[in-house]
Amino acid sequence: MPKLETVVGEIAARMQSREERGNVATYIPELAKVPIGQFGMAVVTADGETILAGDAETPFSIQSISKVFTLTLALGKVGDALWAKVGREPSGNPFNSIIQLEYEKGKPRNPFINAGAIAVTDVLLAGHQPREVLGEILRFCRFVSEDETVAIDEHVARSEKQTGFLNTALANYMRAFNVLENPVDHALGVYFHHCSITMTCRQLAMAGRYLAFSGRLPSRGVTVISSERARRISALMLTCGHYDGSGDFAFRVGLPGKSGVGGGIMAVAPGKASIAVWSPGLDRHGNSVLGSLALEHLAKAMHWSVFG
Repeated sequence: MPKLETVVGEIAARMQSREERGNVATYIPELAKVPIGQFGMAVVTADGETILAGDAETPFSIQSISKVFTLTLALGKVGDALWAKVGREPSGNPFNSIIQLEYEKGKPRNPFINAGAIAVTDVLLAGHQPREVLGEILRFCRFVSEDETVAIDEHVARSEKQTGFLNTALANYMRAFNVLENPVDHALGVYFHHCSITMTCRQLAMAGRYLAFSGRLPSRGVTVISSERARRISALMLTCGHYDGSGDFAFRVGLPGKSGVGGGIMAVAPGKASIAVWSPGLDRHGNSVLGSLALEHLAKAMHWSVFG
């Protein structure tokens, strides 16, 4: 087996030299400003070894990766009752599609498309004010990453709110079917803000450890969630974590992962490592071009695919 540090370094060098990088997300003005020529990678192993490469300490907007953390919190709050409001099937459609939502009478296909994540956010709001819920999400991200500097980029949140007309339509449609039970503007406000959390690759790789290591943070010996719940969240990441590109990602990479249109991907090699990659250029599905390619190379070199 090759040395992990050598593999990561070689992948980072290969990614930095690539010319084809996709395109940055332009529909959120703040994300359109991010220079495309960046690539970062971080890997945290079970014994605590942390390997960094490239722009691994550069903060970026995690966007939809935050949906993994809100799903974790919602399952902790209501358990399997969550699935009455949100499905568990791959969407096969873009992350912001309203067509599927109409066909399925307001119930989102899974918690990682935009409609599903807004519905999950609404569950967290029950009996609480938006500021309280946002504080809970931020505290959880800081806890699992073991880093109190994790923060929300208010400029990105404002940019999302000003251009989030389609998300507003999705939320109102779900409210019409009573999938949302709280004020639409409350659910959207929290949603826009938790998608605007900024993290580095190092922080994100640290944050994903509880999914990689059966619900535990090895460094602290703390159980975050049960091993069964960690497996189930990882299963959803594998089947739904890359929107309508999830099947191709599973085919090429073979690791549970969740992408965001900020260019980040958090992935886990169960029992072996938690991984984060970042490069802001996206493919047509909204997934990082270089991030996906880097994970494909890593999984192949280290024999980490869950399919053997």
